[in-house]
Amino acid sequence: MFASCVSVVAVGCVLGHAGLYLHSCSSSIFFRLSSCFMTAAPGMPSERVTTCVDGVVHRLSCELSGVISVQTSRYGAEDSAACNDGRKAEISNATCSDVAVVDIVKKKCNGKRVCELSSSDLGVSGGCRGTTKYLHTTYTCLSAFHHVTCEHSLAHLQCGEEQVILVYRAEYGRRDHTTCIHGRPDSQIQNINCLNPTSKVAERCDGKNSCLIKAGNSEFGDPCYGTYKYLEVAYTCSCT
Repeated sequence: MFASCVSVVAVGCVLGHAGLYLHSCSSSIFFRLSSCFMTAAPGMPSERVTTCVDGVVHRLSCELSGVISVQTSRYGAEDSAACNDGRKAEISNATCSDVAVVDIVKKKCNGKRVCELSSSDLGVSGGCRGTTKYLHTTYTCLSAFHHVTCEHSLAHLQCGEEQVILVYRAEYGRRDHTTCIHGRPDSQIQNINCLNPTSKVAERCDGKNSCLIKAGNSEFGDPCYGTYKYLEVAYTCSCT
């Protein structure tokens, strides 16, 4: 928890992807996170992940320590020392030069506890035959609460005295076979590709000390008919 008016992150923003928001203690303006440059508080260590083969899972994780905040992400083969297994990478093909994909990775991963993707998810796979390519990302783990509410139940977000809610990310739908499944038939938990970002939790709850919001289609629409869904929220508490 952050009891003083020291901002968790430093921000420079342009309005962008719905469902990701943050603000500072001195402003009531909400900035959408995926187009922001978000940096961790001084002293917070960075994690680094390098994936050396196209199509292989590139996994970022803050399972034990909050939510993901991507700092940099690049794809290509500009660095001949990376992923070469003792061989010098061929980089004569200009399309293999280092390409910044940080905005795409931020949109997919910021505010999540775990994020898995591959070069194909970024639209940069293929080409450069014979060249060893890589996807390299640096990120930090921001301290946050992670709240999951099953469909038809109420999500209760709560902060301490003189603190207000700050939503990093909110999604409604389903992305696994293990969450909110008790008593549900298999047909209702098979579709795991329907977890959609939503801005409504931030709109309803940001700046409040506590907030109730129903996890249901009436609030968020129905991203996957016939599937039993849940609301997943990552948030922190900031000073008033």
